[in-house]
Amino acid sequence: MTQVISPSSLTLLDLHDRFHLTKVQDPGFFPEWQGELPELSREEAQRLQRVEAAVSNLESRAFLENTVKLAVLAPLLDLAGFFFPPFYVSTEEAIELHCEDEGQVMRGRIDILVLMERLWVLVIESKRAEFSVKVGIPQVLAYMLANTGADRPLYGLVSNGTDFVFVKLVRSGAVPCYGVSRRFVLGQGEDLAGVLGVLKGLAAGAVQDDRPNGD
Repeated sequence: MTQVISPSSLTLLDLHDRFHLTKVQDPGFFPEWQGELPELSREEAQRLQRVEAAVSNLESRAFLENTVKLAVLAPLLDLAGFFFPPFYVSTEEAIELHCEDEGQVMRGRIDILVLMERLWVLVIESKRAEFSVKVGIPQVLAYMLANTGADRPLYGLVSNGTDFVFVKLVRSGAVPCYGVSRRFVLGQGEDLAGVLGVLKGLAAGAVQDDRPNGD
């Protein structure tokens, strides 16, 4: 009898044991989140200021997942261009992943999935404000592993509304490998601008990779 498991119940050790997932320590594996921040336009800077003001207003209340999506993630996705062609955004996308030789199947729903045609570009997991973003890393990796047809790197983002961590997964080798960015913190220096910069870079990279012969 098949046992159904929830992605939220998995740990990084579970993913290693079941799918041989391996973490890469080399900073060169995940350069997309590093480097100099792009300069923001005045309009972009003002929009990010409004996001920070909205979060400040919400912090005294229960910061639910849907609030994270509306107040923080939606403006960032808009500014990064993910609501416009060639991208589109899907929510609550159902996924299923079978665990080899264990009679188990993982079923869940991705909070936010950014696609280009049928290509997965970005998987986003949102958490309540009181949760550490580290809690969402195994879950977002499990969702990314479910995309078994991927022949290029896949990216994920975990956020609780104030903290952000990017994840990169590569399946081209014998075993799936992943890397994790540093934690970006809203209200800490230029970190929110950094999150937007990474998202813009991922969008540009996806479009570039989709062009014939990289033209």
